[in-house]
Amino acid sequence: MIVALAGGVGGARLAVGLAAVLPPSRLTVVVNTGDDFEHLGLHVSPDLDTVMYTLAGVNNTATGWGRAGETWNFMSALSGFGGERWFNLGDRDLAVHVLRTQALRAGQTLSAVTRGLAIRLGVRHALLPMSDAPVHTLVLTARGELAFQDYFVRERCRPRVQGFRFADSRSAKPSIALQKLIRSGKVRGVVICPSNPFVSVAPILAVPAIRAWLKQRDFPVVAVSPIVGGAAIKGPAAKMMRELKLDASAAGIARHYGKLVDGWVIDHADAKLQTAIEQQGRAVLVTDTIMRNRRKSAQLARDAVAFAQKLGGERTR
Repeated sequence: MIVALAGGVGGARLAVGLAAVLPPSRLTVVVNTGDDFEHLGLHVSPDLDTVMYTLAGVNNTATGWGRAGETWNFMSALSGFGGERWFNLGDRDLAVHVLRTQALRAGQTLSAVTRGLAIRLGVRHALLPMSDAPVHTLVLTARGELAFQDYFVRERCRPRVQGFRFADSRSAKPSIALQKLIRSGKVRGVVICPSNPFVSVAPILAVPAIRAWLKQRDFPVVAVSPIVGGAAIKGPAAKMMRELKLDASAAGIARHYGKLVDGWVIDHADAKLQTAIEQQGRAVLVTDTIMRNRRKSAQLARDAVAFAQKLGGERTR
């Protein structure tokens, strides 16, 4: 069993590749929920939906979020009544938020709701929220503390980042399905997708039982660098690193994760950094990490899984 930690577009793209090369019995995708929030009275799970829509093949490739073939009648009508438009909800996307909100209010867990929605969309692989309990990502900025969606969408990532806080993470527990998987002993490797390390992966790691599990692991953890050539493929990861006075490079990302990661997958554009990362005590695989299409995603997934298997074999020698 391979467990992928994912969030955002980069995580979704690699999750698609992993799903193409691993059967449902060998892959579980654990998704960040730190950016979940209530908007217009609805429970919105942006990262869960991005990964779910991408796995289902109904994602909007132009925007990187939402559904393909979207219409905006609801938002237009809302605007006409003077409602808030800073966070757009498409008509098709809206159906998911309404059903999720109804189910949660009826007492279902977020895991159960996600499973039901994913099955309806034809997703066969297990898709799990990191926790059924709410965890809220807060961005510490020069303008004060901002809820993640206020920083990311309303403010368009403009405020200078000074740090992050994950409210309620200390009391959060992994979802029941993830707890069972952790206890099963069946996990043979973890792949950290090329997701933002601060706001997509860090919230997952902020759940104490997940971090403890990874620290006590007897399997390899492989990560795909979200930074290529000193820039993020998508999103503000490189900007955040520079504002935090960190080296915005694949080597800087490796230092950020430290001993939590055994092997790094980096792009050919960063091949010159291989030695620097190896000097940190990490193994390195240099390959093509730019996922321009599903074929590229599948090839990167094959490389990452083979790399994890190789490192796992070395652990047992």
